[in-house]
Amino acid sequence: MLDQLTSLFKVLAGQTGLGHFWWGNLLMIAVGTVMVFLAIVKRYEPFLLLGIGFSCIVVNVPGSDLMLPGGLFHYAYQGVSLLIVPPLIFLGVGAMTDFGPMIASPKLVLLGAGAHLGIFVALILAKVIGFSIAESGAIGIIGGADGPMAIFVTMKLAPHLLPQVSVAAYSYMALMPLIQPPVMRLLTSKAEREIGMAKIRQVTRLEKILFPLIIAAVVNLFFPPVAPLVTMLMLGNLLRESLVVGHLAETAGGTILGVMTLVLTTAIGSTMKADTFLTLETLKIVGLGLIAFVFGTGSGVLTAKLMNLFLKEKINPLIGSAGIASVPIAARVSHIVAHEANPKNYLIYHAMGPNLAGVFGTAISGGIMLALLGVT
Repeated sequence: MLDQLTSLFKVLAGQTGLGHFWWGNLLMIAVGTVMVFLAIVKRYEPFLLLGIGFSCIVVNVPGSDLMLPGGLFHYAYQGVSLLIVPPLIFLGVGAMTDFGPMIASPKLVLLGAGAHLGIFVALILAKVIGFSIAESGAIGIIGGADGPMAIFVTMKLAPHLLPQVSVAAYSYMALMPLIQPPVMRLLTSKAEREIGMAKIRQVTRLEKILFPLIIAAVVNLFFPPVAPLVTMLMLGNLLRESLVVGHLAETAGGTILGVMTLVLTTAIGSTMKADTFLTLETLKIVGLGLIAFVFGTGSGVLTAKLMNLFLKEKINPLIGSAGIASVPIAARVSHIVAHEANPKNYLIYHAMGPNLAGVFGTAISGGIMLALLGVT
């Protein structure tokens, strides 16, 4: 009788996923569970981690056919790999974004440039440890902390690395409240973190309308490889600032952005299947991505400190870390660390200047890489 029950269980296990579990599946399910925990309990960017963590868990349950041709996650991933989703994400981001802080204080654009050292540090290290120059460029762009741009550049340079690069980029973006503060505190004194900043000037409506028109034209002229993303970003922003198509702006920044974020995060998480994700190459890319984020955060802070040597009105060096581009996550982290040092400090608006400049910094870095490698 016992033998019959054992045989029956083996048959049932073979017909389901029970007989195909291995330690890698359990490890990745644990990783996905941690992401869901951080999203719900710690509230670390739940819009990113919840979808990534959930789909990571599901695809690591043996027997799931969601990633097979015809499966739900398969089509979500196609939308990402065919570069349909990233530009639509940028459309929504543009419709939600006020570029006023960057327009009002152009000098803060330098912080957006200074915080991108991590891209080139990771690129060089990737090449040194054996990746091709194209693969190294795709890995380096993780340091720009711009998920759609990382996906876009990776699909142009090294599409086979898209799962690892996209997971690293979005996971680290969501975990910036953990990654950045220790680096920021290490490189600044308490007195520097307490520096307050005066209110910046009010930007006119004309400036806000001209901004997306001028930027879209300049990027299409000088950086055509990344023009699709920036063009959609500027279109979304024009919808917002024109004040004549409020419904379209709300739809782009609300419904479209929400749906595309859901598609994007589930597609990214669905690539974290143990049998293809748990490789030495993945560990190298994830490690290089972390190095890129740390160096980008540090170089942004040090750029701000360098600027203070020449400025009459000192800036709080913490806003330099926001130049790493992840909007508005990095700006919030800058504000939180400054507010902890001085409860009277409200730097979110100031930090948005370099934060937004970082978006263009990542686009320029990606455009230069694609141009140098002959990619259009």
